[in-house]
Amino acid sequence: MKTRLALVPLLWLAVLHAPPAAAAPAADLMAKMTTYYFGLITIGPKSGTGTAEEREKLQAAHMANIERLHAAGKLPVAGPFMDNGAWRGIFIYKCATLDEAKALAASDPLVQAGRLVVEIHPWLTMKGNILDPEFPTPPPGRTP
Repeated sequence: MKTRLALVPLLWLAVLHAPPAAAAPAADLMAKMTTYYFGLITIGPKSGTGTAEEREKLQAAHMANIERLHAAGKLPVAGPFMDNGAWRGIFIYKCATLDEAKALAASDPLVQAGRLVVEIHPWLTMKGNILDPEFPTPPPGRTP
């Protein structure tokens, strides 16, 4: 009986120091993932203000900024919601950090004018889910 009791601490130590069974599959899964920054665009405090001409000018500058960021590879996905609600659209940024994504959002003329607000969250997704030159082909078993 004493021998069995003496083994309990040794078994407990073995359990505590054993690598988790899911560690390898989790690492494999993470190798297939990449981080983007999801921007939820909502109505800003100054939405609807200004003349029609000012609104048109800001909208044109907003679209030019989207095109510039897309051409730079920083904004692979952008688009409006079509239900005219408080949620106006999404931006999905491809950049190195949350701070960089926030700076890119702040570069938008409609955000600068207070007409839109962008809330940004780090977003993890499978490589190949978004057409991205960095990941030209999807991982095995995935189709674009």
